[in-house]
Parts: sequence; structure tokens; C-alpha cells
Amino acid sequence: QVQLKESGGGLVQAGASLRLSCTISGLTLSSLSLGWYRQAPGKERKFVAAVSENGVITDYSDSVAGRVTISRDNAEKILYLQLNSLKPEDTATYFCAAEITADSWRATRDPRNYDYWGQGTQVTVSS
Repeated sequence: QVQLKESGGGLVQAGASLRLSCTISGLTLSSLSLGWYRQAPGKERKFVAAVSENGVITDYSDSVAGRVTISRDNAEKILYLQLNSLKPEDTATYFCAAEITADSWRATRDPRNYDYWGQGTQVTVSS
């Protein structure tokens, strides 16, 4: 059974940092490109970051570029999202996603390409 489970969210003050984790089971990470999305209340889900299977290619949305780092540990089957200098507008539920692919260099922003999704972890940033 495939499962993606996010953790690491919480309530923090503006300027703080958080590291989100996504533990993946039921899949081999060597066949996956991975991504993070977020969804604020009443808003559509938006792309945050993506990383290729080989970890070399990363992509970030303009809204988080320079403050966020995506990384992966294929041996431990964990995807990370390091969030720094958090702002109130970063408040959202954060979701991880996995795409089965044979292309080790692929990192996609299109949510339609992802095959599996986690349930999300809440990040709340107070001003």
C-alpha cells in the first residue's frame, strides 16, 4: 500500500524556520520525482517545490525561492522541505506528492503529473 505522510508542521512566529518531512512507504524512491504543494484556506493548491529522482534538479515557486530548500533521502525514503524566514502568507496546509517516472532528471510543477499525495501538515505563521 502506497502512503505519503507529512509531518513537522506547527504554529510559529514570523521569521522562524520549520522542516517538513514526508515519509514514503510502498514505493521505491529511485523511481519517483517528488514535490511539495500548499493550500491556504479558501484558495487553490499551489506548487511550492519539486526535486528530481537523482536529487540534482530542483524547482521552486517564485513566492518561496531563496527561503525554501527541498531535499530527499532515497535510502530513508523521506522527502524534506526546509522553510526559513517564514511569513504569515506562508500559512497553509502543505502536501507532498510523488510521480512515478523513468526520467531521473524530471522535476515537474504540474499537479496533474503526480500519482500519489499525502494528507497534509498544517503550517501557521503568526505576525
